Amino acid sequence: MSRRSGRLTLQAKDSNADEPAVREPLKKRKSEPKKKLQPAAKKQNYEIQTCWSEDGASPCILIETPHKELEPSDPSSFKQYQFKNLFIKASPIPCLSWASSDDVWIKMLNKELKYVHDKSYMQRHPKLQPKMRAILLDWLLEVSEVYNLHRQTAYLAQDYFDRFMLTQENVNKDYLQLIGITALFIASKIEEIYPPKLYEFAYVTDKACDVWDIQCTELHILKALDWNLCPETPISWLKLYVQVEAQKDGENFLEPQFSQETYIQITQLLDLCMMDINSLDYSYSILAAAAFCHFSTFDVVHKVSGLTWESVVPCYQWMSPFMDTLRSEPKPQLKNFPKVKTDDRHNIQTHVAYLDLLKKAQERQINSPCCQQSPVAMGKILTPPSSTEKSTNP
Repeated sequence: MSRRSGRLTLQAKDSNADEPAVREPLKKRKSEPKKKLQPAAKKQNYEIQTCWSEDGASPCILIETPHKELEPSDPSSFKQYQFKNLFIKASPIPCLSWASSDDVWIKMLNKELKYVHDKSYMQRHPKLQPKMRAILLDWLLEVSEVYNLHRQTAYLAQDYFDRFMLTQENVNKDYLQLIGITALFIASKIEEIYPPKLYEFAYVTDKACDVWDIQCTELHILKALDWNLCPETPISWLKLYVQVEAQKDGENFLEPQFSQETYIQITQLLDLCMMDINSLDYSYSILAAAAFCHFSTFDVVHKVSGLTWESVVPCYQWMSPFMDTLRSEPKPQLKNFPKVKTDDRHNIQTHVAYLDLLKKAQERQINSPCCQQSPVAMGKILTPPSSTEKSTNP
């Protein structure tokens, strides 16, 4: 019986036949060592390392963190970078019963490094102009007020839009409204307890975008952002600052203790500034601190943020024409919204004639030598439709 081609066959044995010579065993070929596949190049990750001591503040260190797939043989081989120390003191957040205030503070600072925004994305889109972005954001603020969405929702949508555009090229102006309303749809599902229905977002576009368009664009945006959807927006930084300033011993830190009237004045300044694309030159924490500084003193801002005057003053000066413009306007008033509690009214996004105010502020910037000028685009631009009421039919 012999094995041929993987099958067993029977053979008759001849007794007169010579015994087959015993073959020497075949020498095994020396197997070449397999080349280890090199991992694909990845973007370096960084995080802020706590370096605070009991005696006082010391500079934070920005360290390169190893990839999970690579086990470093020598941890000391990873680079260390001295980080520009914007936050020079320990966490201003008071002691919390449900978390470590230092951990909460460090995570907020790390998000400033993780979520990158840059106004240079306009160079990737030759057919777009900065004023188109302002018109889109103005319309999104209006939609947010119509549907009683929170300020955090509107600012998340702005962040998604800007970061998404940073990943794209040659986007046509006809797609801006679709991208904007989809960003607001995603943000509402993240932040709102009862977000509006998908058909309601399609309705406010006046049939320019249908449900299918928004669903397809939603998937596109989520993939482009790599599902990183939880930045610390200027609103979240501002709320932290004003709450720390108003915090009293023995009171629940999660319950607002600041003046709602002052808060909505600061948020109106932030709304106006965020419509200018040059606001993307500054981190969200700096924007919130500069806006708060216009309604307070720098000593208070330093106490609640740990920021130095050198880090805040460029944004503070850039923001001054916007503040001067708002001073010439009536002060915003708290609005009543159906199904919104009185103590939550300040959190609902409101809308005023921001485009007119932006034009006045940019004209002041041109006449102010110490402020950075914002480009004012001219010519025909995309104007999203306005909406003053919700849909009554599904």
